Amino acid sequence: MQTFEKGGYRVRVAVDAADVRAARGLRHKAFFGTEGQDSDPFDAQCSQILLEDFGGRLLGCFRLQLLAQSADITKSYAAQFYALEALAGFDGPLLELGRFCVDPALRDPDVLRIAWAALTRYVDENAVKMLFGCVSFAGVTPEPYQDSFALLRARHLAPPPWQPGVKARRVVRFAARAPVRPDLKRALAQMPPLLRSYLAMGGWVSDHAVVDAHLGTLHVFTGLEVGAIPPARQRLLRSLAA
Repeated sequence: MQTFEKGGYRVRVAVDAADVRAARGLRHKAFFGTEGQDSDPFDAQCSQILLEDFGGRLLGCFRLQLLAQSADITKSYAAQFYALEALAGFDGPLLELGRFCVDPALRDPDVLRIAWAALTRYVDENAVKMLFGCVSFAGVTPEPYQDSFALLRARHLAPPPWQPGVKARRVVRFAARAPVRPDLKRALAQMPPLLRSYLAMGGWVSDHAVVDAHLGTLHVFTGLEVGAIPPARQRLLRSLAA
């Protein structure tokens, strides 16, 4: 990914150990609320992406793993938790987006927009056909998110050919529950901003959430087929990426 600058923000690839330590430190602060280093073996095979202001202050980060062959999806981070063999037959390169986080003290929605602008450039440059990852809800109990899960069940489940299978030991099978009418406003307010962005572009989710005891979250597998993004949204993303 080439360095991308817009609106007072910069998105760039980590270039040295200090950059990686900074990203891992922000991840630990965002996920656990304390100082430390969040790391796992998948860091070694991913590009670490930093979102900064022009003063060099780290505002957010995420990591990317480009899979040139869809069959390699079974080696992804998400494949630890979901059975993804069906997606191994997807036609085209895949991109896994992971560990997305922003400084907990930050309240600027432009950071997410700038991240998507940089991702749009990367997707176009590498002819990516699907973006995917695990998007997390805070906490390990589903009760606070009943409206969100009801909305996902009603409108946003993965197409049957691509539906991830159950692999994790602890899951919440929200799609198997009796349908209820969600409160739309509450459902969207409960959702992580990243998930709302995926869904606004036509993304879909697994029919179950995984209980991640390590991170203290519930997460859903989320996929976004690039070719299915509505044309108006594609134009908006590319104008941001210009």
